[in-house]
Amino acid sequence: MEQHYQRSVALRVAQQDDLLLAWAMNGALLEPQHGSPLRVIVPGWYGMSHVKWLSAITVLKIPFAGYQQAVAYRYSQERAELGEPVTVMQVNSLLIPHGIPDFLTRMRVVKRGSVELRGRAWSGRSLITRVEVSCDGGSTWAPAEVEEPHTPSSWQGWHYRWDALTLGTYELCCRAQDSAGNTHPMDQYWTARGMGNNEIQRVRVVVV
Repeated sequence: MEQHYQRSVALRVAQQDDLLLAWAMNGALLEPQHGSPLRVIVPGWYGMSHVKWLSAITVLKIPFAGYQQAVAYRYSQERAELGEPVTVMQVNSLLIPHGIPDFLTRMRVVKRGSVELRGRAWSGRSLITRVEVSCDGGSTWAPAEVEEPHTPSSWQGWHYRWDALTLGTYELCCRAQDSAGNTHPMDQYWTARGMGNNEIQRVRVVVV
């Protein structure tokens, strides 16, 4: 059975200068899996607002109460609770895994020496002001170099020089802070639908 996916954003969001109706990407027309012939791009918002295969836009005088708006994408502890709507992306960061993964355990193998760790950080419509890196599972932290964003709502690159001079096993972590003072948690606060996961990433490596 055909299902029509519907979402809404407030008029003030729809009128933002960087909201897009996209029909092409990287110089080519959108593929069907990316929303061809037309999709909405709402910078800084989670993907459920980036409606694919757009066929109509309707302006309403009252809040839209469709299933995908009022039921599906909500932060709540029980599915029966109304909860809060999922909107702007929460602060987050990721580490580009370094080294070579072991075939069975997937633990990364890193050669001893100076290692440049790199990653990405983002936070909805706020700039990332700080990224920290831990090489001991979050016991101690050191500041990384944060790159400027390409646009106010794009991710920001970061890099950190790790002197991996002692053989052994390590757990690498990264965490970001945005201009509003938000950071992401060591342990995820789970909701009934598992929305907005921004728990600190952990990457285990062994220095050889």
